[in-house]
Amino acid sequence: MKWFMVFLLGAFTFFQLNAQDASTAQGPLISWELPSHDFGDITQGDKVNHTFRFTNTGNQPLVLTNVEVTCGCTTPKGWPRDPIPPGGKGELTVAFNSAGKFGKQNKVITITSNSVGSTNQVMITANVLEKKDAN
Repeated sequence: MKWFMVFLLGAFTFFQLNAQDASTAQGPLISWELPSHDFGDITQGDKVNHTFRFTNTGNQPLVLTNVEVTCGCTTPKGWPRDPIPPGGKGELTVAFNSAGKFGKQNKVITITSNSVGSTNQVMITANVLEKKDAN
């Protein structure tokens, strides 16, 4: 029991220190308003867009250098090219073309930037329904 209590205390201390490190990180830090978006049910051939909003919660300018997608059906349509100052806001618009798709779709968008911390990714999902013939 004593070792278990020591383990819990150690784990608690470790997570507290890591939480403090994240909040006092030096450099830019991208914080997404919502890192994922679900379009719900859409019909094959539908083209939909979503705008992800973010804030630079760090203490240095944030620079986005690239946006990569996993499939040609997903396209980044707009993202800021100029540095975003601490406290500044930005947007990333992503388009999804459901032509030729069917069923549940999960698309990951990877953002390359000078943000400190983990890899910056956002995700869109949709359930693509088969297009009905208009006979």
